[in-house]
Amino acid sequence: MAKTEILLSCMFLSDSEEMIKRSHITSDTVIISQCDEDGYKEEKIDNALIRTFSTKDRGLTRSRNMAISKSQADVCIICDDDEIFSDGYEKAVSDAYDSLPDADIIIFDMIDRPLKWGETVKKLSYRDIMSVSSWQITFRREKLLASGVRFDENMGAGSGNGAEEEFRFLTQCRKAKLKIYHYPFRLAQVAQTQSTWFKGFDEEFFVNRGNTTRYIMGLPLSILYAAYYVFAKRKQLTGISMFRAFSCTIRGIKENRLTKLKKGKR
Repeated sequence: MAKTEILLSCMFLSDSEEMIKRSHITSDTVIISQCDEDGYKEEKIDNALIRTFSTKDRGLTRSRNMAISKSQADVCIICDDDEIFSDGYEKAVSDAYDSLPDADIIIFDMIDRPLKWGETVKKLSYRDIMSVSSWQITFRREKLLASGVRFDENMGAGSGNGAEEEFRFLTQCRKAKLKIYHYPFRLAQVAQTQSTWFKGFDEEFFVNRGNTTRYIMGLPLSILYAAYYVFAKRKQLTGISMFRAFSCTIRGIKENRLTKLKKGKR
């Protein structure tokens, strides 16, 4: 049976026991609390070992990478502080990996979210991973470490460069030849009612999206995807026209800020 560990990212954690019980967590957990001090605390809550690392660093993807480096498990489960896990999740995740020995990453379903791939086990394609959220992602830690892939710290909440870090992470995993599967178990429910980064479909959102999609997909595909995305979201656009949304996305594609930033750090 694979040993599992939750990797939980949060800001200014005040009561780890309250969070663990509120989230229905029963497995070992690494908590990364971004706050105004550096520190470490280890405690047993029921039968789970909870290791909390406090850090002054900022950025969600940086937090996730720190959690990966501190983990001691065979299989890691990505988690935010607004999830409520299903009963029996630890055994279900372990059983999924036992039943799929060639799977390096397994994507699970979420309660109250559409079951995109139904009740079937499925190896996921490039198109499939475009709609995956971080809450659904689990992975074999040793395989990920060996691949060298991590969450891109130029992206995600706190970076100022928009989101889509999950898509970037999974595309890099595919390039590294890691095998990604879907397994039909509803892992958790997300209690989040308001995103920490999504403030609506405004000009800044579409400029950032142009930057991120070019960074991930390259120039030709990002232009095609820009047209598709604006059309797909047309009924949700308020205060901005489809033409303006597309124009802002193209502006972000032309900026190519993330690619330039990446090159500048080499």
